[in-house]
Amino acid sequence: MTDNGDVTQGSVLLTAALDGVPEAVVICDSAGAVVFENASAHKVLSSRPSDALLVQAVDELVAEALGGAEPYRRVELLSPSRRTLAVRAFPVTSPPEGAVAVIEDISDRLRLEAVRRDFVANVSHELKTPTGAIALLAETIEGETDPDVVSRLVERLGAEADRLSRTIDDLLDLSRIEANESSADDEVDIAALIDEAVARLLESAESLKVVVSPAAVDVGLRVRGNRRDLLSAVSNLVDNAIKYSEAGGAVRVEAHRTHRGVEISVADHGIGIPSRDLSRIFERFYRVDRARSRSTGGTGLGLSIVRHVATNHGGRVKVRSVEGEGSTFTLILPDATPSSPI
Repeated sequence: MTDNGDVTQGSVLLTAALDGVPEAVVICDSAGAVVFENASAHKVLSSRPSDALLVQAVDELVAEALGGAEPYRRVELLSPSRRTLAVRAFPVTSPPEGAVAVIEDISDRLRLEAVRRDFVANVSHELKTPTGAIALLAETIEGETDPDVVSRLVERLGAEADRLSRTIDDLLDLSRIEANESSADDEVDIAALIDEAVARLLESAESLKVVVSPAAVDVGLRVRGNRRDLLSAVSNLVDNAIKYSEAGGAVRVEAHRTHRGVEISVADHGIGIPSRDLSRIFERFYRVDRARSRSTGGTGLGLSIVRHVATNHGGRVKVRSVEGEGSTFTLILPDATPSSPI
């Protein structure tokens, strides 16, 4: 025989356990009346009048479960933000009989699935384009006898191979940076980092008739982290600024210590970014001007890499842009300069 104290203690433990479950749990008796709801259920079912649709769905599924079914339904809620909830119910057949409804917010899971689908589709497209071009050029060269034509085709073949290689390299870098598996904890000199990033891209800038200069860098600036990743982030910002500048334009690179940390800014006076695109430019493969990106060999992964590098280092990246006037990207990182205040 079970002691009443044990029953009471068991009920308290069960209530506490169910309150700790992130899913909403509603328990009903054989008449469909609610006899228990955990903290998550109370919050989701009583917080907003607009969630009457959810309450109705729970009532209907509980009624079906009391009839012996195990129904499932997705409920879309639009206020205050768009959410998708999965509601399932099942009967309780052992006395006392009843039914249980479980409500799970699957919005993030669906968003992640959509991102994965888009990513696979984008990767397939980005790799298919240069590989298709390589196959076509190789086929054309095979039947060509004019040395000048062959030379031009070989040059284009090399350009497409380089483009394919850059895309694969960026994908590998992005995958590694997203995983944040690096344990490097270098003390990185910002002036030297900017000099190296600019030096890497001088040839590209000269070919597009764009002038790149480290305009102003505070003396002795330091940050801690992975030098390779930080170099990749700064290089991507400079590379983007060059590609989206007009011939004869200038790219200005600055680095200063502020109350927010070390700020590395890359500014151009190029085509700028439309306001409608600003919220999406850090997405993988997103391009403001696809035609220009294709002609300059952009992979659409650079800004995504910059964002992840910033996040991995406890920083962030911001952008200020006016369409037709240019853009300024600022990478903000925690200051590790020796003389900085603690």
